Amino acid sequence: MLTTELKHDPFLPLGIAAVHTQKINLATGIAVSFLRSPMAVANLGWDLNEASQGRFTLGLGTQIRAHNEKRFSAPWSPPAPRMREYIKALKAIWRCWKYGEKLDFKGNHYNFTLMTPEFVPENSDLALPPVTLAAVGPFMLKTAAEVADGVRLHGFCTQKYYEETISPKLQEGLVASNRSRDNFEVSGGGFLATGPDDESVAKAAEIVRYRVGFYGSTPAYWPVLETHGYGDLGRKLNSMTKNGEWDKLAAEITDDVLNLFCITGRYDELTHLVKDRFSNMCDVISTGLNEISHQI
Repeated sequence: MLTTELKHDPFLPLGIAAVHTQKINLATGIAVSFLRSPMAVANLGWDLNEASQGRFTLGLGTQIRAHNEKRFSAPWSPPAPRMREYIKALKAIWRCWKYGEKLDFKGNHYNFTLMTPEFVPENSDLALPPVTLAAVGPFMLKTAAEVADGVRLHGFCTQKYYEETISPKLQEGLVASNRSRDNFEVSGGGFLATGPDDESVAKAAEIVRYRVGFYGSTPAYWPVLETHGYGDLGRKLNSMTKNGEWDKLAAEITDDVLNLFCITGRYDELTHLVKDRFSNMCDVISTGLNEISHQI
């Protein structure tokens, strides 16, 4: 079960799920990092891991600059170096609580040097929760492979971008951190348009068409479009959003562009479609469903 930080808080639903389920894995996918102190997130992650008996994964992401500054009123700085420090600080706090290590983290963005027994949560035999990092660009991909336990790929991802950018950067980060790919999880997927019949699939595809236009309008995601020679499309979509033409984005996404990002097929076709698209990209496949997902 994945929660997102869109219209609602990503942590609260997992607290409810943790105490009402026994088997399913729970994860934020993702929680926006920079609007919260690593100390606050350490508490949330620790408690959710305890409540779920070790079934929780903390998924973090930066969001883009505009949302940090204008939606969350959070200060912005180069995200990859700051995220590297954020995760290191978070894990230092957890090691302090779990193993009794002295808390003495000093960085350029975060400093944590005080932890008295009064503020150390109750310990257990559970392993610390893994931390995954959402990444699209090369710097964040390398950061994920250096300091996180896994990377969560954005839905705005293609096979070609994975082969030419994602995989090489992850390998570069793993080499730098002297870690094996076997101990690093790649999760994610893409967009999915499905239904019991062709009419339902076509309707779902139009919803995804808008999502592709929405993400394609964001400069942070343009490297994916540029990999396929669609850099001009990204700039056009961005200009349209600045003019308030949100309802026209979908019309700019051709079927060829849509098919780069979206699996389209009936329920009875999904198994081989998902396998063909993601088997060489992800260890764990997670993909959003459309509004008819309750029929599955």
